[in-house]
Amino acid sequence: MTANELHQIVAKTAAEYAVPGIAVGIWHQGREIYSSHGVTSVANPLPIDQDTIFTLGSTSKTFTATALVILAEQGKVDFDAPVRRYLPDLKLADEETAAAITIGNLLNHTAGFDTWMLLDTGDGDDALATYVDHLDELTLIAGPGERASYSQAGFNLLGRVIEVVTGKTYERAVAELLFEPLGLENTTFFAAEAMTRKFSLGHSVTDDGTTVSPKWKLHRAQNAGGGGASTAADLVRWARFHLGDGRAASGERIVSAEALQAMRRQTVELHGSSIGDGFGICWFLREIDGAATFGHGGSSHGQFADFIVVPEHDFAIAVTTNAEPGGTPCNQAVIRWALEHYLGLVDRDPEPVAHDAERAAEIVGDYEVDMMTVSIVDEDDHLTLAARIKPELRAASDEAMPADCEPAHMGFLAEDGDDYIVTAGPLQGQRGYFTRDEHGVVNGIDLAGRNFRRVRAGV
Repeated sequence: MTANELHQIVAKTAAEYAVPGIAVGIWHQGREIYSSHGVTSVANPLPIDQDTIFTLGSTSKTFTATALVILAEQGKVDFDAPVRRYLPDLKLADEETAAAITIGNLLNHTAGFDTWMLLDTGDGDDALATYVDHLDELTLIAGPGERASYSQAGFNLLGRVIEVVTGKTYERAVAELLFEPLGLENTTFFAAEAMTRKFSLGHSVTDDGTTVSPKWKLHRAQNAGGGGASTAADLVRWARFHLGDGRAASGERIVSAEALQAMRRQTVELHGSSIGDGFGICWFLREIDGAATFGHGGSSHGQFADFIVVPEHDFAIAVTTNAEPGGTPCNQAVIRWALEHYLGLVDRDPEPVAHDAERAAEIVGDYEVDMMTVSIVDEDDHLTLAARIKPELRAASDEAMPADCEPAHMGFLAEDGDDYIVTAGPLQGQRGYFTRDEHGVVNGIDLAGRNFRRVRAGV
C-alpha cells in the first residue's frame, strides 16, 4: 500500500462528501502514516496537516474513561462503588437511582440516563460542579443496569468524580494523568490553547453553499463527555498507548497493560447497533470481518472524529473532518477503505428486506429523547427516518446546533424481528432496533446506542 494511494482516496472521498478539510492518521505494524487534504476554514483557509487541531466530540470520552482506569489502579476510585461514595450530595430525578448507580454503570452507559442535558454553566472552574447540581432535571429512562443507552450526561458526571478524587479541575487532572506523560502536546479542552496553533473550524454544507460554524466547541461542563480537541498525530499516539503496556513517552509506567486491555472487554451487550456489539469500559466493541476492534466516534459543531483500533493487526486509524452532513459518512468511507486495503478486512452494510406495509404500520410515528425527535414515515413503497433537533430548543438556543437529518430511506433487516438499517443520507449505515412493551406494542427505537421513547403512533 503506497502513501500516494492513501492520499488519492482521502482527497476523492473528501470531495465526494463536500468536506473542506480532512486529516487521517494510521498506525500499522510499527509505522505511522498520515494523509491530509483541504483547508481549516473556507473563510480563512490554511492547509490541513497531521498537526491541525480538530474538535473530537464524544471521542473525548475515551480520555475520561482512561483517566478513571488510572485512578482505579491508584486506589482512588472503585468502579463497583456507588457514585455517592464520591459525590454524597448527588441528586437525580429518582432517589433510588441516585443511591444505586455505580461508576461502572456510567462507564458503560447503563445508568439509565437520558442523553444530553446541554446546560451551560459558564467557563469557570465550578462549571462541572454546577452542572452536576442540576442533574435532578435530567430524564431517567431505565433503572441502573437494566439496559445500555448512550449518555453524554453520564460522562460529565464522571468528570466531576475525577475532580473530587484528585482535588483538581477535570481538565488539569486529565492533562497530568494523560496528555503530559503521553506527549499529547496538541490535545486540549480549551479554545484559548487551540487558537495559538493551527486549528480547524466546523462547516455546514447546504444547497445554498458552505458556511463556517459560529461556535467552535461545547461549553465547559461538557468537556468530560465531548469537549476535547486533538490532531491526527496525537490520536495515533493515543492509539499506540492503548496498544502498548501502559508506559508514558518517558518509559515510566502510568497504568498496567492488563488494565488497558480490560477496557476492551465487553461489559454489556448491544443489540442490533451499528456503533458496536457491546460496550467495554467506554469503548465501542465491534467485530469486523472476524477481527475484534475497539473505538469511539464523536461530533461537535460541524467537526467529526472517528477512531478505531484492531489489536490483532497492530493497526489503528483516526479520521477527522470539518463539515456536516458529510463528515461522518466521509470518515467511515475512509476507514472502510483502509481496513480493506491495509488488513484485508471488509466491512459491508447488510441489505434491508422488501417493504412490508403491515410491518411499517407498527412503527410509524415519532420517538423522542431530551433534545431530538426521530420520525418514521411510510412513503408507500419504503420507510424513511428523520432525526431533528426539537424546534422549540433550536429556536430558544443562541448557539449553533447540529443540522437535522432529513428523511432518508430505511428498512427492516429480516422478514421478522425488529432490527433496521438506514440506507441513505448522513445516517447511512446506522443500524438499530425497535423495542416493545409487555403487550408486544412498539414503544421505542434504538438509534446510535440511544433509546428514543415513542410519543406518537401512526400518521
